[in-house]
Amino acid sequence: MDDRCKTRYPILLLHGAGFRDLKRPLYWGRIPGALEAHGAALYYGQQDGWGKVTENARFLKRRLLDILAETGAEKVNIIAHSKGGLEARVLASGLGMGDKIASITTVGTPHRGSRVIDRLLEAPRPLFSLAALAVNNWIRLIGDRKPDFLAVCQGFSTAAMAAFNRAYPDHPQVLYQSYACVMAAPWSDIYLGTANLIIQWLEGDNDGLVSASSAQWGQASHVLHGPGGRGISHLDEVDFRRRPFKQRGKGILDICDVYVDMVRELKARGL
Repeated sequence: MDDRCKTRYPILLLHGAGFRDLKRPLYWGRIPGALEAHGAALYYGQQDGWGKVTENARFLKRRLLDILAETGAEKVNIIAHSKGGLEARVLASGLGMGDKIASITTVGTPHRGSRVIDRLLEAPRPLFSLAALAVNNWIRLIGDRKPDFLAVCQGFSTAAMAAFNRAYPDHPQVLYQSYACVMAAPWSDIYLGTANLIIQWLEGDNDGLVSASSAQWGQASHVLHGPGGRGISHLDEVDFRRRPFKQRGKGILDICDVYVDMVRELKARGL
């Protein structure tokens, strides 16, 4: 163990839509273990998987204050995947927590919405309502308090996100940075291949759920293409398969290395 990821402030990990912070399976795969092996102090958001962004942000405000009270720290660094990045932004600039957040790093977050969602929302409302009923009932079984699948999906439209960005501008005291990932081809991820094709047609390079253009935000934006002809998918971003991309070669061999470098850079900034 070394201290290359031992940051000044503890790290709060915020998961994306549709999942919760369960011990088994752990949303973040091998990533927490890799960070803790290098000295990182980690905490989890524990917010709802399909809760509204604003509802989850209010829950996270209480969670953040509890972490500060427990650790004695003045601030936290937030690393957020997908929808969790939007909740972090509301927390910083909508709920008065900006002075308690040193940085917000988002990975695969749809900051500018999705044109695919725009198209899907044109479907007959009964279809969405039926899907929402099924999803909401399922995720209640694993702990969600106030799931609202339909409202969350509507919030990912380009119009909704344009309004969101006007309502929640970046807080001047917070460092914002982002990571966008790109699948090299539909076969890069069997689960997201079809979605990758559709998003590529409508929006360009993407990770199978979020376009690279939508995922870029803040003072520093990074676009990761991954090794060779494989690329990095939305699931890869949180180590869904629990293994490196490649054992040897050039480029990004393991998503855990991306997070270690991410946190190492926060430490270098004094955060």
